Amino acid sequence: MWNGMADFGQPLSVGVLLLRIAVAVVIGAVIGIDREIKNRPAGMRTHVLVCVGAALVSLIEHQTVACVLSLGEQSVVGVSMGRITTSVISGVGFLGAGTIFMTERKISGLTTAASLWCTACIGLAVGSGYILMGVMAGAIVLVILRLMQRIVHVNTLKRLEVQFIHRTQTLAFLNDYFSSMGVKVLDVDFHAENRPEGNLYTNLYTLSMPSHTSYVDIIGTLSEHQNIRTVRTRNL
Repeated sequence: MWNGMADFGQPLSVGVLLLRIAVAVVIGAVIGIDREIKNRPAGMRTHVLVCVGAALVSLIEHQTVACVLSLGEQSVVGVSMGRITTSVISGVGFLGAGTIFMTERKISGLTTAASLWCTACIGLAVGSGYILMGVMAGAIVLVILRLMQRIVHVNTLKRLEVQFIHRTQTLAFLNDYFSSMGVKVLDVDFHAENRPEGNLYTNLYTLSMPSHTSYVDIIGTLSEHQNIRTVRTRNL
């Protein structure tokens, strides 16, 4: 029951079938809930359906092999292991592609697509009887989705356009604020516009931002400064 090789060649009982499907439901739900909390395109129900569907395919393949082997040595019926499983992996790829989309030159949904693919693999493992392996893989996937970004800190690059007046005073504020937030200024493009009421300055910053820093919070704080007229995000 916990090792697929232990019952290879033997038809599975109803209890074992239900147990494996139930484990697939639980693992798929746990992974899907993480995606649901983060408001990703594929949530709990999608992951559960993928995991259960993959588990069912493994069970069907297992039962088919068992039925063929039960015919005895005189049987001339052949069966190909893994062919149905391969079709599942390919099919889930199309489903995962549906969660990937591009907005403003930024690709989103890759992690959700990968989690769907991993969930399908876990379902195949559970359906084949490798329940312990499936549970361990599910736990690893959940750790990756929930904790890896917090443990492994990767700086991201952002471009920010800031329009302001009173150049000396505002530049001092911007430099001090970026430094206090741990944001590194990698490059600055600047422009000055002469106006009767005073010069309007535009700086286009390329910023290296720590993973714990909120881009939205930075924009909000800068926009509240009395000398800053406009804050815009720009594509890299």
